[in-house]
Amino acid sequence: MLPIERKNEILSRLMIDGKVVVSDLSARFNVTEETIRRDLDKLEKDGLARKTYGGAVKTDNLSIELPYTIRQKTNVDAKKQIAELIAERIEDGDSILLDASTTALYTVKSIYNKENIAILTNSVQILLDAPPKGNWNILSTGGVLNGDSLYFSGRQVEEVADRYHMKYAILSCKGIDMENGLTDASIRSADIKRAFLRGAGKIILAVDATKFGRTALVKIADFSVIDTVVTDVEPSDAWKQFFRDKGIELVYPNHP
Repeated sequence: MLPIERKNEILSRLMIDGKVVVSDLSARFNVTEETIRRDLDKLEKDGLARKTYGGAVKTDNLSIELPYTIRQKTNVDAKKQIAELIAERIEDGDSILLDASTTALYTVKSIYNKENIAILTNSVQILLDAPPKGNWNILSTGGVLNGDSLYFSGRQVEEVADRYHMKYAILSCKGIDMENGLTDASIRSADIKRAFLRGAGKIILAVDATKFGRTALVKIADFSVIDTVVTDVEPSDAWKQFFRDKGIELVYPNHP
């Protein structure tokens, strides 16, 4: 295993379990404990981990974009639940703008049975995993490829998004806060999502319960642009009242 592969595997374990132990990792990867400590040093330097006695714990650094392979393994059940709820709203013939979130990928998988779907996305993984249906129209924004995150960015993405008008835009973000609105990890990601917000008639925000009450580095927009919020757990009464006051539809499992 290459060092970068081992480092990503360690990061994946951190994101899923919240902590790792040096001795366990040493045995798992058949390398010395000193090698594992050096891996943890690098993760700590990148702001992705905090070293502790005998191991490390994950950090909640909202200014960092995690590699796609890591995001794909975290909060999987929650993302699938959200995707299934969104899929219930998609009908044959709909057009959809999808960002490069893993929830968006699960949404595509959840609508494989739909017909005549048009998708515009900057996600490489969605382009690879979209069903080979002749009556689906899959459009790529193109742009500058971000290797670890597997999405296209740059001015071209915004220009292409501005040329289309889709029925839905399905977006995620790093955090939502009643005062600070929708926020994300980077300027390039926030710029893309603003363009996607302009390119659709109805905006669906897909956020799991861990995103509530959190503020990341860059603001995307206020809640005024959102039509529907889909999440995996019933929010607090305060959040439910907040969405009612904003005129935002709230969807979660077993919602009456």
